[in-house]
Order: sequence, then C-alpha cells, then structure tokens
Amino acid sequence: MTTIAPPAPVADPQVAPAPRRARRRPAPGSLGLVAAGTVVGVILLAALVPDLLAPQDPLEISLSESFAPPSAEHLFGTDQSGRDVFSRVIHGARQSLVIGLGATAIGLLGALVLGLLGGLGGRIADGAVTRVIEVLYAFPGILLALILIAVYGNSALTQMVAVGIATMPGYARMVRGQLLVVRGSAYVEAARALGHPPLRILVRTILPNAFRPLTVLVTLGIGQAIVWAAALGFLGMGVQPPTAEWGAMLNAGRTYIQQAWWMDFFPGITIVLFTLSLTVLGRHLQRTTDAGARR
Repeated sequence: MTTIAPPAPVADPQVAPAPRRARRRPAPGSLGLVAAGTVVGVILLAALVPDLLAPQDPLEISLSESFAPPSAEHLFGTDQSGRDVFSRVIHGARQSLVIGLGATAIGLLGALVLGLLGGLGGRIADGAVTRVIEVLYAFPGILLALILIAVYGNSALTQMVAVGIATMPGYARMVRGQLLVVRGSAYVEAARALGHPPLRILVRTILPNAFRPLTVLVTLGIGQAIVWAAALGFLGMGVQPPTAEWGAMLNAGRTYIQQAWWMDFFPGITIVLFTLSLTVLGRHLQRTTDAGARR
C-alpha cells in the first residue's frame, strides 16, 4: 500500500521574511581614538606618579649590567651605566611633558598679546604686529631656539622659553586672523546695533569665538613642543645627563646605537607614539568642534 506524502507548506508571498539584525560595527576611527587615549593616559600617569610604573630607580648605576638587552628583568634594556631604560623613559615623561606644556603656554601667552594688538589695535598696531610676526617667521623655529639656548645656557627653563618663542608666530597669526574674522561677523554687528557696550561685546562675543580654535591648536602644539624639545636634547642643547629626559636619552644613546640599539629605540618610539596620539585626539576634537559650530 502506497502512502501519499502531505504537500510541503507554501510560503505566503505577501509575508516578508523577518529582517536580519545588522551587526553593529565600530565607528571608523574609534579604535584609533581609543588607542590614542590609552597612550596619552599612560603617559600622563607616568608623569604624575612615575614610581607606580617604574620598577627601578632611574639614576641607579650598576656597571655590571651595562648594555643589557631587553629582558624580563629590564623590559627596555639598560644603558652604558647599567641604568634601567624603562624606568628612565617613565620618569622622563614628567620632564618632557612639563617642557611641552610650559613651552606651549609661553607661546600662547605671547601670541595672545600680539594677536590682540594686531586684531583689535587699529591699522598702525596691526601693521607693526604683522612685521614682528614676519621677522619671527624668517628664522626657522629650531634655529631661533638654538640661538637662545646658546646665549642663555642649557637648562629646562631655557629650553622651555626657547621652544615657546619659536612656536609663538604660528599662534599669533591664527589669533590675529580669528579676531579679524570675528570682529567683522554679522553677530558682532548685531550686538553693536542692539547697543551693547564695547567691553561686553569684546568679552562675551569676540574673544570666546576667536579663541575657540585655540583649544584644538593647544593639543597639537603640545606634541610639537615635545618634539622640538627632544630635538634640542638630541643635539645636546637641552636638559643634561643624568636627568631622565627623552631628548637627552636620545643624545646619550646615539653614541652606542650599533652596540645597544634599545637606548635610542624606546625613547624615540615613545616620543612618536605620544605625539601621534596627541595629534589624533586633536583632530577628533577639531571635528567635534566644527560639527558643533555648524549646528
């Protein structure tokens, strides 16, 4: 006896299949942003509490362990005096960050003075400020810093002032340009038409809108100042040994680069990663600021 199989169920063509849930993918650049934030966070932690991360004294000399390669005991190896390179990189974060922050602050302070005089001081003052900025631009920044250090000597303060003055023209030009743009904008003219006092317009309207791009510029400027300070230290014109500072470590390691490559590699890669991370965060802050301004 043959059995007849029941017919297969037919799908209703009017019933659409349930849509599949799309997998959430991370936003483009979010991983890089997290990595940059992690690097900056670790460097800031090293600058604030270096003893928390450094396993050894950065100035402790052990000649029996000179030029030891990277190992479990010495993650970054040792230098010519047997000092732990990893501990010196950790402790050098404070010195390098202080120089970078101080130089950026000095450059911004001088730029604000020049920018305010040029942007709000009238035609004569603007012409004088423009000439000063052009003269400072005529000298390469690193050359100007070298001249100042050669005259006033090697120290962290001199290095900070030299790098700050070298970065001042770029900040001053941006401040002056922003003030000129904001001063002639429609909302400033509207505030004047409403009868607001000039001081109120300056403090509450012109200055906040003119200085807003500087928040991004400061983030990028700190990295630039650290690189310049490290370059001066590499040339022997910055902080002197045995102080743990990234540029001075590069200068000390270049003599032994064929014998102990790690003496230059690890301080150098730390500088690269930190400045690159600051640039990533600065660009992200710039995009966020621009998007908020368009809204």
